[in-house]
Amino acid sequence: MKKEQPYRPDPRILELGPDFYDPVEPARFPQAIERFTNRRWADAIGLVEIDWAAHFQRFEPLPDNLPQPLALRYHGHQFRSYNPDIGDGRGFLFAQLRGPDDRLLDLATKGSGQTPYSRFGDGRLTLKGAVREMLATEILEALGVNTSKTFAVFETGEQLTRGDEPSPTRSAVLTRLGHGHIRIGTFQRLAFFEDGPNLAKLTRYCLQHLYDEAPREDDGENAVRLFDLVASATARLAASYMAAGFVHGVLNTDNIAITGESFDYGPWRFTSEWDPQFTAAYFDHSGLYAFGRQPEAIQWNLAQLAGCLTYLADGSALGQVLEQWPERFQLALVDALLTRLGVRRTEPEADRTLARALLGALASRAVGIDRLFFDWRGGRVPEDEPYGAEPFRALADALAGREGERTHPYWADPEPCSMHIEEVEAIWAPIAETDDWSRFETKVAAIRRMGEAHQGFGSA
Repeated sequence: MKKEQPYRPDPRILELGPDFYDPVEPARFPQAIERFTNRRWADAIGLVEIDWAAHFQRFEPLPDNLPQPLALRYHGHQFRSYNPDIGDGRGFLFAQLRGPDDRLLDLATKGSGQTPYSRFGDGRLTLKGAVREMLATEILEALGVNTSKTFAVFETGEQLTRGDEPSPTRSAVLTRLGHGHIRIGTFQRLAFFEDGPNLAKLTRYCLQHLYDEAPREDDGENAVRLFDLVASATARLAASYMAAGFVHGVLNTDNIAITGESFDYGPWRFTSEWDPQFTAAYFDHSGLYAFGRQPEAIQWNLAQLAGCLTYLADGSALGQVLEQWPERFQLALVDALLTRLGVRRTEPEADRTLARALLGALASRAVGIDRLFFDWRGGRVPEDEPYGAEPFRALADALAGREGERTHPYWADPEPCSMHIEEVEAIWAPIAETDDWSRFETKVAAIRRMGEAHQGFGSA
C-alpha cells in the first residue's frame, strides 16, 4: 500500500469563489460510534495521528484547511430528465489535501446534515447505506477500478425513517476520499445560467488541479483539451465497470466525476453472470443503466458535457472527440479485461483477439464472471467442466504464450472473493440484529487480500 506521507493541506476550491458553493454547518449528532477508519489511506495522506471523531463526526476543521464545510452547487440529468434543483443535499466538501503522486484529493461527506439543496430530505445516511458503500469501495479498489475510498464511518445514534427499507433504522455519517468533487452536473449548472466566465474558470481549475496541466490563454483550447481528457477517463471508467461485472445503478450526470473516478454508491450490484440486461436499481424500470448499457449511458453523459463546453469552444472540435469515444472505450475494455486476467500483452491486434475470445466465453454464461477470471488467471487453462466447450477452446487458443504469475496464495483458494447482493444482506443482518460486525470485518480483510493478489498485472 501507499507509504506514510506528511499531511499537506491545499484547499484549492477556494480559488473558484462563492459562485460555486455555499458554506454550511454540519449536523450535531447525539453519538459518535466509530465503525470504520481507513488507516491505510490515512497513512497515505498524513492523517493517522488525529482525533477521528473530532474531524470526521463533528467535522472540526483540519489544520490550514477549509475553515467551514462547503456544499457544492450543481445540476444534472437524472434518468435523462434535467433537474436544476439539486446540489450537495446531504454532504459537503470538508477538506482538500495532496496525496500520493501529488494529486489533489477531496474529503467529502455523505449524511452530514441538511444543506440549501436538501429539498425535503433530512440530510442523513442510514447505517446500512454506509455499510453498502464501504463494501463497494473496498472491492472496487481491489479489482483495480478507479474509485473513491471510504475514509471514515461513524454511527450517529439517530433513528431514521425510510420508505424503501425497514424503519426506523440506524444512522451514520460517511467521509469519502476522492480525486476531485467536480461533476458533469457542475458544468451543466453554469451552462444553464449561460455563465461563460465561470465555465472558463471551472475549466481552468479542472485542468490545473485535477489533471495537472497548465491552462492556456485561450478558453476554447482549454475546453477542448479538458473534454479530451474527460473522454479518455470516462472510457476507462466504463471499461473497468464491465471488466469487474459491476453495475453502478445511477449513472446520472451528477454522478459522473470530471476525473473519471467512480463514486457515490447507492443501489449498486455485481452481476454474477455476463448479463447485459442486469440492473441494480429497483426503480430502473426501463433498464437505462443496466450492466450492458453503462458505456452508452456514460457516453450520453459526456455528450451533455460537450454541450456545456460549446459556450467556450467550437462544437465541431468537441464533436470529433465525442465521436472517438467508442473506439477509446473498446481499447480501454481490452486493457481492463486483460489486466483482470493477469496476462502478458503482445501486439494490439492479438490483444483484441484475446479480448474477443474472453468476451465470448463470458457471454456463454456457462460460469460466472468472478469464477472465470479466477480459474483462468495468469493464462492458466483449466481442464474442469464446462471448460471443454467451444468458447473456452477459443479462449485457450488465444492465450497461448500469455502466461502470467499466480504466486499469491489467494489463487489457490477454492472460491473467488465476490460481492453479490445476497452476501451484502448476509453481512448486514448480524449488524442489524445483534450489532455483530465480525462478518463485515472478515469480508473486508478477504477483499484486501484479493486486492494484494491482483497487484503486478501484465503491462503493455
